[in-house]
Amino acid sequence: MITAGIDIGARTIKIVLFSVQSGRIEGFRIEDTGSSPIQNTLSMLAQVQRSLSLDPEKHYPTVVTGYGRKYFPLPNESVTEITCQARGIHNLFPDAGTVIDIGGQDSKVIRMARGGRVEDFLMNDRCAAGTGRFLEMAARTLEVPLADGGTYGLQAAKSVEISSMCAVFAESEIVGLLAQGHPKPEILLGVFDAVARRMTAQVNKIGVREPVVFTGGAALNQGLVRMLEKELGLLLHIPPNPQITAALGAALLAVERYHAKPENNP
Repeated sequence: MITAGIDIGARTIKIVLFSVQSGRIEGFRIEDTGSSPIQNTLSMLAQVQRSLSLDPEKHYPTVVTGYGRKYFPLPNESVTEITCQARGIHNLFPDAGTVIDIGGQDSKVIRMARGGRVEDFLMNDRCAAGTGRFLEMAARTLEVPLADGGTYGLQAAKSVEISSMCAVFAESEIVGLLAQGHPKPEILLGVFDAVARRMTAQVNKIGVREPVVFTGGAALNQGLVRMLEKELGLLLHIPPNPQITAALGAALLAVERYHAKPENNP
């Protein structure tokens, strides 16, 4: 039996196909959301099914999460990102106490109780501060490839302070720092430090519980990981594929909800 977890995010779409028999991810796919998120999701789903020699016309038990979850047309159940993220992280790190999730356009801190239950959470989805979008802006302004930004920033021996967390004002501040002759790696490290300080403040608001897992696309940025660990004063645990943890949680919830239906348990 196969289940599907779909996370339609503001920046990227993530799809996970999970095998109940093996208890493992059978396949996954990550692509930009683009201007036609639902069409792109349907196309991705068919592609990942074909890659596993599955019938692309067949509908598998599915849970959808993310910004676009309410608009997905195929039969499915819609579950919040918080719940899916907690379920996915609990599967990978059963003892996880806190989850830091920095996505393309929002950031979340989730405190978890035993069994992966969500105890409390904070979410920033009103501005770009402390999100992947903020990091993209900095990389673009500094003319540094986003994929190389983490290691590039770590070349700096020190960081330059970025005082503004508003994306518009921070961009102007970065331009000014460049004009003053500050090296790009120092500015970029300053950006990572600013994001790390903001996320640490969010973590402290709900209280940190170890172990702490860092997930989302920003967890691929080594420079940000380093600065966040420095600010928090602890080691962060990074999933093997940090972008797909909410989609994994959705696929796992699809398993549970399928078995919970009386017609599926004769």
